[in-house]
Amino acid sequence: MAPLVTLVVVTAAARLVGLTGVTYVDTWPEALAVGLAAMFLLTASAHFARPRRAGLIAIVPPAIPRPGLVVTATGLLEIAGAIGLLVSPTWIAGIRTAAAICLALLLLVLFPANVYAARARRHPDAPHTPLVPRTLMQVAFVAAAVVVAVTA
Repeated sequence: MAPLVTLVVVTAAARLVGLTGVTYVDTWPEALAVGLAAMFLLTASAHFARPRRAGLIAIVPPAIPRPGLVVTATGLLEIAGAIGLLVSPTWIAGIRTAAAICLALLLLVLFPANVYAARARRHPDAPHTPLVPRTLMQVAFVAAAVVVAVTA
């Protein structure tokens, strides 16, 4: 739930800043890019911080080899994507769009781990959001990334 709250609160705060004349966030899609970046930085932090890292490793489906490496790699991808979302389209064309598309794809690729986690709690620090709310949040995150990609 914290990632969703982060997305909503940071997006709203960024939009309020945009209303004061800051052109970097003077539209909803630009504010959404900032909110999405904050959300991914939050989720990426769990990939490296104890005890959450152990919980994330525990939800990697058993068919995936080297779950620790997978958790590290996905955390780094989330950080890279968050940085890409913060690049203004007027600075480097296409970076924000590419970052948003890649993050949307990453969310889709990682969804099986969320399904696996929802079936049974495998570690005390593993994410344990029930499948339906988790699916709805995932849809919201993917939709936010698509909006950013299309409007960047």
